[in-house]
Amino acid sequence: MKKKLVSLLACIMVIALVFAGCGGRGGDSNVDPTEAPDTNNEDPVDEGNSTGEEIELVMWSIATESDAFHNAYTKAIADFEAANPGVKIKHETFENQSYKTTIATSVTGNDLPDIFYTWGGGFSAPFVDSGNVLALDEYFTDEYKSQINDAALTYQTYNGKVYGVTYTTPISSLFYNKKIFEQNGVEAPTTFDELVEVCQKLKANGVTPIGISAKDTWVLAMTHDNLVLKSVGHDKVVSTLTRSGGTYEGSDFVQASANFRKLVEIGAFVDGAAGMTNDEASAEFYAGRVAMFVTGSWMAGSIQQDAENPEDFDAVPYPVAGSNAAGTDFMGGAADTLMVSKSSKHPELAAKAAIEMARSISKYSYLDGAGLPVWEVNYDDSNVNPLTRKLASFVEGATSFTLWFDTLMEPEYKDTYLNLLEQLYFGQITPEDFVNGMKENLGKDVN
Repeated sequence: MKKKLVSLLACIMVIALVFAGCGGRGGDSNVDPTEAPDTNNEDPVDEGNSTGEEIELVMWSIATESDAFHNAYTKAIADFEAANPGVKIKHETFENQSYKTTIATSVTGNDLPDIFYTWGGGFSAPFVDSGNVLALDEYFTDEYKSQINDAALTYQTYNGKVYGVTYTTPISSLFYNKKIFEQNGVEAPTTFDELVEVCQKLKANGVTPIGISAKDTWVLAMTHDNLVLKSVGHDKVVSTLTRSGGTYEGSDFVQASANFRKLVEIGAFVDGAAGMTNDEASAEFYAGRVAMFVTGSWMAGSIQQDAENPEDFDAVPYPVAGSNAAGTDFMGGAADTLMVSKSSKHPELAAKAAIEMARSISKYSYLDGAGLPVWEVNYDDSNVNPLTRKLASFVEGATSFTLWFDTLMEPEYKDTYLNLLEQLYFGQITPEDFVNGMKENLGKDVN
């Protein structure tokens, strides 16, 4: 995939914006997600390394050893350290869901590492408003600007300034095991009704239809977000979740949550999901014990690494439910972001590191099949796996991107959404209760 892909991605993202309104060898370590480590970012000091002493930059991310992006982060860190003698990146990694609380708490207390992973859009808006994040505009050289389109930084731009840099445009899809489908005489579904039929037939044949984690509620959201998008439509979802004219009510919203409950009630999801993490649930899928899995495009890279027979796997757009959305409407977008603490002792160096590592992560994650690039593809990509290429074709043909709900909405509304979704999954509330709860949640003025 050549420069054409980057241009196409950029154009698509501009369209999406018009309609719109989810470990380093320099010192990789896993951190207790409930306790943010001391980042030692007291008073900023002048840039430079005139003493010849080693400079250490601390970076936080969710690229744990089991994450599809771990290898890309590792290589990007090694590249940066090799190009900048005397600089070391201390890479500390966190589990996805708990990290959202950790990073929010650290921003509030201005106890941030030099560089930190976050999600663009509404999720990071309060971080920028806190004044604790460094604007990167002055550090984007002409060289950098020539390799990434401004549109690729849509969800990192706040009040006209760029506060972060992205490296991929993930989308969520329905991944499935072709071998299991062939053995059971079913085909990849394109509508929700077809999905139900596939699940029922697989279930009747003793096959677990869909893998999911209810312990990591963002995995539940991967399915529910898609059901809402494919029932309600992009424009209404965005205007509702961003509180820009829409309200969370109406038959389409209720039907989407009812469809979610229907999948639970017909036994579509793996047994024991309540106690499974995302990694554990994904492992069942890679091992061929589950037929389908709904998640982001990074799974293509994990399949190459963790499945015994990667060629057995394929992906399709999530099935539609009604006429308000098409197969070409996707959950996703360029939200994965690296930001820099305004209190870093080495702001210029940290900004350079964030930008250059994002560029390298874009490259290595694409070559690994874990991510779809937003930076210029000026390297040989002929060996990229077919599944990742297929997902890239989905991006090229997309008519809209909708950021995952817990990223699109502001953080104050996220926890209530995930709590309601968990209750819906376990049958503690009805679809109508869920919709009413979301209407009340988004109706609150938290400012």
